[in-house]
Amino acid sequence: MDRASVGVALFGLLLVCAAAAPLKKERDIDIYSFHINSTVTSRYAITVITSRVANRLNESKEVHFQVKIPKNAFISKFRMTMEGKTYDGIVKKKEEAQQQYSQAVSRGESAGMVSSVGRTLEEFKTSVTVAAFSKVTFELTYEELLIRRLGKYQLLINAQPMQPVADFKVDVYIKERPDISLLEVKGGLSTNELANAVTTTRSGNEVWVTFYPTREQQTKCEGCAESGLNGDLIITYDVERLNPSGELQVGNGYFVHYFSPTDVQRIPKNVVFIIDRSGSMHGRKMHQTRLAMLKILGDLAGDDNFGLITFDSQVDVWKHELLQARERNLQQAKDFVKQIQDRGATDINSAVLKGVEMIKRHPREGSASILILLTDGDPTSGETNIVTIQANVKKAIGGKFPLYCLGFGFDVNFDFLEKMALENNGLARRIYEDSDADLQLQGFYEEVATPLLTDVQLNYIGAGNLTQTRFSHYYNGSEIVVAGQITDNSLETFQAEVIAISKSNKVKYEDSVSVKDLTGLPEHEKFIQRLWAYLTVKQRLEKEVTLKGEEKEAAKKEALDLSLKYKFVTPLTSMVVTKPHEEDTQVAHKPKEGEQPHRHFDRVQALPQRPPLGAALIPGTCPQSSAPHSTSFSP
Repeated sequence: MDRASVGVALFGLLLVCAAAAPLKKERDIDIYSFHINSTVTSRYAITVITSRVANRLNESKEVHFQVKIPKNAFISKFRMTMEGKTYDGIVKKKEEAQQQYSQAVSRGESAGMVSSVGRTLEEFKTSVTVAAFSKVTFELTYEELLIRRLGKYQLLINAQPMQPVADFKVDVYIKERPDISLLEVKGGLSTNELANAVTTTRSGNEVWVTFYPTREQQTKCEGCAESGLNGDLIITYDVERLNPSGELQVGNGYFVHYFSPTDVQRIPKNVVFIIDRSGSMHGRKMHQTRLAMLKILGDLAGDDNFGLITFDSQVDVWKHELLQARERNLQQAKDFVKQIQDRGATDINSAVLKGVEMIKRHPREGSASILILLTDGDPTSGETNIVTIQANVKKAIGGKFPLYCLGFGFDVNFDFLEKMALENNGLARRIYEDSDADLQLQGFYEEVATPLLTDVQLNYIGAGNLTQTRFSHYYNGSEIVVAGQITDNSLETFQAEVIAISKSNKVKYEDSVSVKDLTGLPEHEKFIQRLWAYLTVKQRLEKEVTLKGEEKEAAKKEALDLSLKYKFVTPLTSMVVTKPHEEDTQVAHKPKEGEQPHRHFDRVQALPQRPPLGAALIPGTCPQSSAPHSTSFSP
């Protein structure tokens, strides 16, 4: 008899799939309890997923556990409990875990956990053989700092159990220092008959959201059937911002400072769009780029200045100078965009340097300059050495303004774009080749459309081991977060100072908080230390990309040491899980951004690289049936 396989998975949380067996057989492997518990303390979310599965048959069966988590998150705990014994995953240096994995493979044992990447998801899975009439409990914990985008924080929970679950619960608790100013619960799991299963309680600075659907409700939602729930729950919120100096918290010898002033005039911007029109942009990509640019041009403010550059092997400018976003200029620019046609090769070097030249040639007091590059391929014309291109661009910009790189699709060299952006105070983001690519482009632009401050410097007295404290731009709807250790134990008051440039002048913000009043903090208030470690690892990994030699190794070592201390699964570490009975060893890695999904079988694994930047949600998929002791996943 074939061995039945059941997958258990989660985005934002957990997706459980019973694969390859007939529907009536799926209940033989019964997911009788499915709990998601997410606690958000001052933007820092710790989510615990607990799935309990019973083998109702009188023979052993292999049960698969699949987990999809946000790319922005770090796994910090995984355990299996069976027959009264607990098996914990152990976080090790990646090379050590790889050696252990290789030794297991050489003994003919099963493959390691495999990670795959979607837009915002990372996946790993494991499996365990469950004895007749026995049960197994899987527990996964991951942590993430919720990022404020367009004035909101978002926690997204997706569930697709593939069978109704008797004890299905989602519990979310949010606690902030200031009062909650906005709360929305939406998504497919909050519509139709399932709306009655969602309860929301809001009181000052606290929010409780529960989702307890009955078995019957789990088959009657939009997109649901006899296989149970299939959808997501999106919790969006924001907080009151009464103090322009931000929100300063201390505890357990650490501090965190959230800075997002709203009482600031927007700064007019000088923005140059550099658009790839090479032959590879043919078809839908070019069409969607034109649609997005038409909408973006329509959203420019009247006091903004803008320029357009298109390039293949040849670089063309719409106008040789930046023009004000007046109605006549915008209409002419739209007519130009409508006529962009794909052709030729890709000269990224010349195009970006032309954009830098345009901005530098038209300096304007009281404004903020931004360069945005959209490309879908490698440099194939002009200067093609990526190291030379990066050096040329860094020298030309000279730290004066940020470069944002948007990589369209999977043919692009994303590592090249990411390093070039990070070296110039920007970021890189992948635009996925889907029907909503134009909306992805527009969404990114909206995040940087309204600069409020430039040259932002945050200073702290009596603190060390700080995360990033200097930012080239602060945009409306975003938030600057700085964390660190309080090194002066004699302090009674901890002080913060922010210096920046606004539209009209230099501005200064000051804030302070008492240190002495915070002794005896409850355990949940010690989140600041973990937030600091999480943010430090994230930023050191980004910084390491732009460094060389000893500085590069120092940044990498700091990130590794913190990853091991706080048990984070990062690009430098892996989680080793030794399965019961068979003594098999499995290894969970963090994958590379843009890594194409593959199908993996015995003795095959995906290797990790750098942490990615996310975009939007894609649906999870159920795996095909797998043979005993094998590992695979579907694209």
